[in-house]
Amino acid sequence: MKPMRKVKIAWSPKFAYAIGLLATDGCLSKDGYHFDITSKDKKQLENVLKCLGIHNKIGKKTSGSNRKKYYRIQFGDVVFYRFLLGIGLTPAKSKTIHEIDIPNKYFFDFLRGSFDGDGCFYSYYDPRWKSSFMFYTVFVSQSRKHIEWVRVCLKKFLNIKGHINYGGRGTPQLKYAKKESLSILRKMYYSPDVVCLKRKRLKVKRALAIIGVKL
Repeated sequence: MKPMRKVKIAWSPKFAYAIGLLATDGCLSKDGYHFDITSKDKKQLENVLKCLGIHNKIGKKTSGSNRKKYYRIQFGDVVFYRFLLGIGLTPAKSKTIHEIDIPNKYFFDFLRGSFDGDGCFYSYYDPRWKSSFMFYTVFVSQSRKHIEWVRVCLKKFLNIKGHINYGGRGTPQLKYAKKESLSILRKMYYSPDVVCLKRKRLKVKRALAIIGVKL
């Protein structure tokens, strides 16, 4: 009997983006073939389904003491599950994930998926200097080793350093400011047609427009 299979495993910009989302928002069940992806943003899950070429229903679940509602998809695929294990994803990955075996060609598609999953972008005028507009691109993971791996990759590809600090509940955050941030954003959003969370891209575009930079 052939293993259950839904996802076509073939590297592409869309596939790498989906891997980035799975590495942040996804959960591998301990049963060896099921996946659970949860997000407050329905569009996020629509992107996952499109990039993986599957047609599962998007459901809802309630979580936490405040009973917040989230969108959720679940599916099973033994072959895809084994593939993910082979490139570095694991069950209960939040603190154990390290490096992910991504082809160099698709690293920034993966990074864009990771950014849409657990990253953020913010900007502000620094009150210490007149007309000083600051902006940061941030990647977040509960695993320090994973954040360090992302930093090493960005150093290799873009020769930028960034810095790691700790946010709420001691979560490692990898931050890049202004010039370094812009280098990353241009590589992640290398085309107007890339799959992404549009509200995040729009936020970035509006911020950069303040300093006359187009994305």
